[in-house]
Amino acid sequence: MLYTGKGDDGTTKIIGSEKRFTKGSEITEALGSLDELNSFLGICRTKSGDLSFDLDNEGSFSSTIRSVQENLFIIQAQLAGADKILGEGALKDMEALIEKIENTIPPIKGFSIPGGTELSAFLDTARTLARRTEREVIRAKDKEFIKPEENTLAYLNRLSSLLFALARFANFKEGVEEENPSY
Repeated sequence: MLYTGKGDDGTTKIIGSEKRFTKGSEITEALGSLDELNSFLGICRTKSGDLSFDLDNEGSFSSTIRSVQENLFIIQAQLAGADKILGEGALKDMEALIEKIENTIPPIKGFSIPGGTELSAFLDTARTLARRTEREVIRAKDKEFIKPEENTLAYLNRLSSLLFALARFANFKEGVEEENPSY
């Protein structure tokens, strides 16, 4: 059944806890932000089509985004109390890809206006969702004493950098120059 009616009073139960939380609590906000980010990454993945990196067998945008989605599920489960750990390799792989992208595309000349290609615009939006998600998880950690693994916080911190790199690389692959604000 897709509904139980138990949340009609504005509370929810999180797997791994007997306690009911208000739907406005920090933990439900963090879990909701992770869910929203993961869903939006699904849009990015479908928009990426078969766009590849061509960077030492790194695969495609789609496979990279899919891997991030899997990791976000691990983080959600961990925050909800499940015995799930994000492996250290996930962070190292992400950092290695960011570095390869940075070494391939032109250096940053300042702030850039989001957009260029449709995929880049979607990835920039995902980047902002990732930053908000990180803030929500930290807020939940501070307020409700959840204890995310060290790799989890580092992964969420680095995720916005990956999405920014992917957005820039999407423009680069399509031959679209970044635009800087005119201020």
